[in-house]
Amino acid sequence: HVQLVESGGGSVQAGGSLRLSCAASGYTYSSYCMGWFRQVPGKEREGVASIDSYRVTRYTDSVKGRFSISRDNAKNTLYLDMNGLRPEDTAMYYCAAKLTGGYCLTASSDFDVWGQGTQVTVS
Repeated sequence: HVQLVESGGGSVQAGGSLRLSCAASGYTYSSYCMGWFRQVPGKEREGVASIDSYRVTRYTDSVKGRFSISRDNAKNTLYLDMNGLRPEDTAMYYCAAKLTGGYCLTASSDFDVWGQGTQVTVS
């Protein structure tokens, strides 16, 4: 079955960096849109970035120029490099896979499979 497992979260000071990873299994990873999302308790899940099978990327405005999404199809792994972290980036971060066609955007309702999340805390 399709499975996504995130890692790499942690606690950092403002201005610091983290790299999140998401290991995918159970499907043809390279063919599908992948995304990173984040959620703070009491708030809706927010799309952070997405990357399609051609490596076209999209970002929410608040992370443009600071975060970078990438994928290694040989390793079936998705990454999110986060630089210049701010306290408002604190959230649980999730990776997700969109297993249908169409545009690869950052609307959470478009995505079919989710990881368990990894916590990022910026102080």
